[in-house]
Amino acid sequence: MKPMSIVTKALGASISVAGKSKAKRVKAPEIPKAEFHYTAKAKGKTFQVGFGKESIMPVDISKKKYYIAGYGMYKPATGILDTLYAHAVWIDDRSGKGGIVLVSLDAVGMLKTDVDIIKKYLKPFCQRTGCRNINIVCTHDHAGIDTMGIWGAVPRTGRTKEFMELVRDSIVAACEKAYEDRREGALFHGTIEVPDMQEDIRLPKVYSKTLTRLRFAPSDGTRETYILNFASHSESLSSRNKQISADFPAYLRKEIFEKTGAETVYCVGAIGGMISMEVHGKTMPERIEITKGLGVKLAGYATAIENERQLMPRISFIKQEFYFDAANIVLMTMAQLSVLQVKRYYSADSSLGYLLKSEMTYLEIDDLHMAFVPGEIFPELVYGGYLSAEESAEGLPPTVNPLPLSEIAGDKNLLVFGLANDEVGYMVPPNDFMLHPETPYLDRPIDRLGRRHYEETNSLGPNTAPKVAAVFTELMETVKKTKARIEA
Repeated sequence: MKPMSIVTKALGASISVAGKSKAKRVKAPEIPKAEFHYTAKAKGKTFQVGFGKESIMPVDISKKKYYIAGYGMYKPATGILDTLYAHAVWIDDRSGKGGIVLVSLDAVGMLKTDVDIIKKYLKPFCQRTGCRNINIVCTHDHAGIDTMGIWGAVPRTGRTKEFMELVRDSIVAACEKAYEDRREGALFHGTIEVPDMQEDIRLPKVYSKTLTRLRFAPSDGTRETYILNFASHSESLSSRNKQISADFPAYLRKEIFEKTGAETVYCVGAIGGMISMEVHGKTMPERIEITKGLGVKLAGYATAIENERQLMPRISFIKQEFYFDAANIVLMTMAQLSVLQVKRYYSADSSLGYLLKSEMTYLEIDDLHMAFVPGEIFPELVYGGYLSAEESAEGLPPTVNPLPLSEIAGDKNLLVFGLANDEVGYMVPPNDFMLHPETPYLDRPIDRLGRRHYEETNSLGPNTAPKVAAVFTELMETVKKTKARIEA
């Protein structure tokens, strides 16, 4: 998410109203504990994999006002630089249990409310194909069309019913195409370090430089499919851009296809904090050319991977729904005004009286471990490297922070997919979480070390990161117990 610079004027009166709302409250129902669907042994050495894509460009793009999402509010698109897509990949381990689907959307983010609607529309697909797990992730594109609502003329939503229906139908169509495209072949996992493309603009300087590639090679020698994971905001075109674009991932995918013939599903990793591509161009023509060059350069790294290993066809997963404490009164006011389409659940134990339902998935393909996280998680919450008490906003020690996800998983190479099945904003380590004392979540405070704290204004609150770690801990405990029982 990006700063809501005019939110004080647009919502000032509404915030106090939201805090006193007497609208009907729906109590948060108890969520059952999820089961780990474990495949202990592979049957053979090959997977079935298929790829599909579908445009999400409205036919009336030149006639109707569509808002660009990711930076300041109220920025109607003035043109099109490249096409936005929904990309889908079907993966089946041929165990007889059914396949899974991964969808990547050229969008800044999708709320769980919309993800749940899409999955509901995919139920006939799942029943017909045997699909047993779906994850919808976003590339966190800052030049796409508003899919969340907060980039319009607040207090009116920036998204339209017609566009969201197009997104829904395009994802369903991409999944259908992926299933129809499925072929037998081998799946390979490889990585490469990218030392010269990213920057971290908030301390600590912790982020993954690893570009991960899953490469499916069909046995019949036909077109390959790549699944790429890399940590960067897709925002290289900058806040001055007024054209619709998928940013550098568009040119990454184009370059890979032209060089190898492979189709690509691009996903982001732990990008909070804030991890972006290092770009120094000033004018928009410069930024456009630089953005294209970034895609080409990253594609060069992706096609240069040499340390591949073949994965055996074993797919295991667990998906857990849970509640976040929604402490951000600005975002909750937007929810009350229907700018944000979220379902709030009442709880007397929450900061403002409301919880938001979200979800997390842990997935294994052979011995590759993956966490699908519903927002922009700070890298130190995954890999460690927290600020010390002397370096933190208010002198709090790193011991107040949760155990990093990689330590919880017992895997320093845990692969994280951000913006997965929900966008709850930034997940900030508790020892460096700071709000403005007078206007929390509206203005960005400056800490005792002179650092401005922007990310907190676009977070659900200080309890977000600990909740993610707690849920992930429960998932890993269930995984370990299930494996021990089945393998005994």
